[in-house]
Amino acid sequence: MSTAEAGLRTVARHPSAVLLAAQLVVVLIYPFLDTSTAGRAVVGVVQMGVVFIAAWAVRATPVLSWVAVVLGIPSMVFAILEPVTRDQDWVVLASAAVHVPFYLFVSYAMIRYLFHDDVVTRDELYAVGAAFTVVAWAFAYIYAAAQVIWPGSFVAYGTDAGDPVSWFELLFLSFTTLTSVGLSDVYPVLDHARSLVMVEQVAGVLYVALVIARLVGLSHLRRVER
Repeated sequence: MSTAEAGLRTVARHPSAVLLAAQLVVVLIYPFLDTSTAGRAVVGVVQMGVVFIAAWAVRATPVLSWVAVVLGIPSMVFAILEPVTRDQDWVVLASAAVHVPFYLFVSYAMIRYLFHDDVVTRDELYAVGAAFTVVAWAFAYIYAAAQVIWPGSFVAYGTDAGDPVSWFELLFLSFTTLTSVGLSDVYPVLDHARSLVMVEQVAGVLYVALVIARLVGLSHLRRVER
C-alpha cells in the first residue's frame, strides 16, 4: 500500500478530525482572504465541502443522507454568492436560511454518531470538537440574519453604533459566546440580538454537560462490567 493510499484510508476513518481541522484552518486563513472576493469564495466552498463530506461520513440512515444533500447543495451555492455579491441583504438572509439548518443538522448527526454505541472511538472524540465548532458557525449565520432584520443589533470594538458588523466578527462573537469566554469585543445591543445570544449561551452549557455526562456514564459502565 502506498503512502497516499494509507493517508486516504486514515482520512476516511477520521472524517470528524478532518472537519475539525478544516474549521480551524478556515478561522486562521479567513483574515488573509477576507479582502479578496475569490479568496472568500474558495474558503466558503472548501468549508462547505468538508462539512458535507463529514455529514455523509457519519450518516446513520439513508434519510439523513438525503437531508444532507438537500441542505448542503444550496449552502455551497450561497457560499459563493455571498462574497461575490458583497453581503446584499437578500443573499445574507437566504444564505442563513440554508446554512443554519445544514450546520445544525451536521451537529445533530455528529452527536447521534457519538451516542450510537457504548464505545468511544478516536474519531468520536474528534466529533465532540467538530460538532461544537459547527454549532458556532450556525449561530454566526443566525447573527448575520438578525443584523439584516434588525439593523444595529451588534456593536464591535472600534466601530460606530449602527454600523454593520462583519461576518468574521459575528463568528468571533459566536465562539466566545458558545465557550462562555465572553470577551465583549463584539456584543449585542438590541433585545432581539441579546435573546439569540442567550440561546447560544444555554446551548454551549448544555453541550458541555451532555458530553461530560456521556463520558462519565461510559466510564461507570466499564467499571460495572469489570
